[in-house]
Amino acid sequence: MSDMGFTEAIEAGYGVRVLHGGEPRWGRREGEEILLESGERIPEAGARYLAPAEPTKIIAVHLTYRSRVEEYGARVPPEPSYFLKPPTALNGHRGVVRWPAGTRFLNYEGELAVIVGRRMKGVGMEEALSCVAGYTCANDVGLHDFRHADRGSMLRVKGQDGFLPLGPEVVPASRFDPEDFALRTYLNGEVVQEGGAEDLLFGVAYQLADLCRLITLEPGDVVLTGTPANSRPMRPGDVVEVEIEGIGRLSNTVEEWEVDLSGPGERPEVSASTLHVALAVPEDEAERLAAGEAR
Repeated sequence: MSDMGFTEAIEAGYGVRVLHGGEPRWGRREGEEILLESGERIPEAGARYLAPAEPTKIIAVHLTYRSRVEEYGARVPPEPSYFLKPPTALNGHRGVVRWPAGTRFLNYEGELAVIVGRRMKGVGMEEALSCVAGYTCANDVGLHDFRHADRGSMLRVKGQDGFLPLGPEVVPASRFDPEDFALRTYLNGEVVQEGGAEDLLFGVAYQLADLCRLITLEPGDVVLTGTPANSRPMRPGDVVEVEIEGIGRLSNTVEEWEVDLSGPGERPEVSASTLHVALAVPEDEAERLAAGEAR
């Protein structure tokens, strides 16, 4: 990021991150071009987008949308709970999401992502949003064939390489209201998820203040704020888009990946937890269906 500082550069509109000349570069979209901080211009249509963040950590939240709690028939959580995704999970706008061969339940999850702008430790709700550099769209991809193995940590389910597309750009915090937004996820052009601020059980300021009581949030860190109902599996060839009004539309294509998942450790499995989470099947029915799969 430029000498003006991360937050200042985002505020100046340099919220796009691309690969140019073999190096990550920040820039801003101007019509059919991207203006790099160096002053160079490149065609937007041919740009290779990177995730518009350079985090020390990525923190994601479990259930925060009322619609998703109701879909699962779950108990409303009294407080949010979280898990970590590694920075190697990052992916960009127009990037490929790889679907491991031999698996069945690779789900999309459209989300609002928060990009931290200045160090946060012990910051209260009243000040939390003033520490944000900006916001972007996210797809918190999950491979639920490993749901039986993670027991809440989500490392195998959510932490694999490329499982977090972000983009297309970071919109400055001064130009976006996280207390009044609408989110939609599209699968091959059809709306499959809809939600927004009014559906959140725990708002953005609450989540940030909760997290930074115990964890220092650094500039560039990413906080994922949850997904609404109707997360479902994708298939190779699918185009998944996450759109948030005031930010833009993140687009990714799913491609089959002939990876060998054999070796030490857990194997993919269709468990009751897989079916319950990936398809929103009631728990008792998921147990019955999983037992049938095992036979």
